[in-house]
Amino acid sequence: MFSIFSSSPKTEPTESIYSIKINSLSGESIQLSDYKNKYILFVNVASKCGFTGQYEDLQKLYDTYKNKLVVIGVPCNQFGGQEPGTFKEIETFCKQNYGVTFLMTEKIDVKGNTQHPLYQWLTQKEKNGSSSSTVKWNFQKYLVGKKGELIDYYFSITNPLDAKIINHLK
Repeated sequence: MFSIFSSSPKTEPTESIYSIKINSLSGESIQLSDYKNKYILFVNVASKCGFTGQYEDLQKLYDTYKNKLVVIGVPCNQFGGQEPGTFKEIETFCKQNYGVTFLMTEKIDVKGNTQHPLYQWLTQKEKNGSSSSTVKWNFQKYLVGKKGELIDYYFSITNPLDAKIINHLK
């Protein structure tokens, strides 16, 4: 099976993903440690993107595997200004158009000098112990395993229901 990870060996992460602080879309603190022993799929999302239709399949993925998977949508306005809304506008859009019931975080930066600590962990091998990457566009996905390890990441063109993701959940 092809992996986008480099052939360099994994190292011990310098930080646990479970120690990272992030808030929900409505401002409440999310404890990532509540999701130990579950897979977590992080997806930077946007309401006005060509990939926005993936919300539907993200919801299907969550509904199908919610006993072992948490989907966390992470709104970001860094790619083409495609997530300009307030938290209430984002929440309303996602529920009305796609029936989203999975967890959504506050709007954050996923790259650059103001990159949120969550995405520092997801994209820096020295923090996650597995791989370095760059977030290229909206709807890039990061799959974290049951023990808090980074499994893999998937570019925007990878549908949430793709076998590359689902095979880890079976």
